[in-house]
Amino acid sequence: MAALPDTSYMRLLPDGIASTLARLELLARAKKQGAMAGRHTSPNKGFSVVFAEHRQYMPGDDIRDLDWRVFAKSDRYYIKQYIEETNLRATIVLDCSGSMKYRGDQSALVDGKKVSKFEYAQYLAAALAYLMIKQQDAVGLVTFDDAIRSYIKAASRPSQVRLVLGELDKAEPGKDTRLAMTLHEVAERIPSRGLVIIFSDCFESAAQIVESFHHFKFRNHELVLFHIMAEEELTFPFSASQEFKDLESSGQRIKVDPRTIRAAYLQKVKEHVNLIDRACGQMQADYVPLTTKTPYAQALADFIARRSRKR
Repeated sequence: MAALPDTSYMRLLPDGIASTLARLELLARAKKQGAMAGRHTSPNKGFSVVFAEHRQYMPGDDIRDLDWRVFAKSDRYYIKQYIEETNLRATIVLDCSGSMKYRGDQSALVDGKKVSKFEYAQYLAAALAYLMIKQQDAVGLVTFDDAIRSYIKAASRPSQVRLVLGELDKAEPGKDTRLAMTLHEVAERIPSRGLVIIFSDCFESAAQIVESFHHFKFRNHELVLFHIMAEEELTFPFSASQEFKDLESSGQRIKVDPRTIRAAYLQKVKEHVNLIDRACGQMQADYVPLTTKTPYAQALADFIARRSRKR
């Protein structure tokens, strides 16, 4: 008997999220390039001769785009997709560095378990990927820590859900953060005029992160940053003497009295967040600060509602 396909990645779409996603639609705010005709504005005019891929015919499609040779072989209707005619082409970029492992006591529950920053980002990324592919947009994925760990090119075929969610499911937080360096590489690797959605705690120099964002702007990408932090990282509620551990490669431990450093710590966090927020505003990028205390389905619905109002 043939082995059943592995569907463990479906854990990233818990019960109830599908009904939430059914009510949502993510639209591009800027003109996009891609591989199929649809709801997003294209910067190009006319008909492209650069073939991208096939997709199954759907009611309402122009029958002039049917590939009759494919029909003769398969007895099924497929549409030819061309580079200039595509819907939104999005690339999800997931930070898998060690600092993303942090699981705060105030984190929201998913399936009865408090989620870490990384798990929170996994669920959000999976939901967005599912939503965009459902609306026939092209979606790709990059995972990284101190280097790119996986790269899936953006595509809109139904099987892309399995590819992207499967890779998200396999990903684990690991080594040091090299956010800015990796983003520069991503900006060069993916085609221009796409949507880039970053999930990260941004634990790196804010100035270097902002510089990498300008690289995306130069390449005419639309940028969305989901800045994910635990509530404890934002409020530093600790009182008694604590031992803090570096979750990245050094594993260094340090024991401090939180009361003596709270004011300085909170000021540094505020400056870091404000710098990134201002830079995103100047570049007309979406800055989405999130705490794992907020249920991720609510965070996603709120983001899409705000984005719709800005169009």
